[in-house]
Amino acid sequence: MYDAVADDYCYPGTTILKNKLDLQDADELAGFEAEVSDARSDEEIPDGSLDFKHFKAIHHHLFQDVYDWAGQIRTVRISKDGNMFCFPENIEKQAEKLFATLKRDVWLKGLSAEEFARKSAHFLSELNAIHAFREGNGRTQLSFFLLLAQQADHPLNLDYFEPRAFLDAMIASFGGDEAPLAAAIKRLVE
Repeated sequence: MYDAVADDYCYPGTTILKNKLDLQDADELAGFEAEVSDARSDEEIPDGSLDFKHFKAIHHHLFQDVYDWAGQIRTVRISKDGNMFCFPENIEKQAEKLFATLKRDVWLKGLSAEEFARKSAHFLSELNAIHAFREGNGRTQLSFFLLLAQQADHPLNLDYFEPRAFLDAMIASFGGDEAPLAAAIKRLVE
């Protein structure tokens, strides 16, 4: 669960996010959110230009049935395990800068598997540090990354995807060590 200050996204006195079904039990909400976002991820993901606008559209697609704010940048400061994510007032600028770099890098096309893994690990690490949404960042990042990898001619083989190991690698990248994440990605593209 995220730590947040003055979190208007939650029901008063709780850490449960306000939602369209008015579910106020954390386990019920988690189950509903997972079920609906999984079903939406099986549908065609919205088309776009692999930019920040496209990233937000993917979040909206995945979470539109759960949250009114799906696809919108968060407005509260959040942290996880004491680690602060990008302050909301800086999200737009930092995301635009990150996605401009991705565009300058031609969306990572024409790279070897090793170079793709290294550069995409850096991109995902930075995107995770921005943490644009109040909830659903990881699932949105994965859906976006599947599109990016496909368009870069490095489609991901999810048979080799190990969620816990990938999460641990993302956490290590947040601390500055992108090597485990690059290694995890390389396994998925070879």
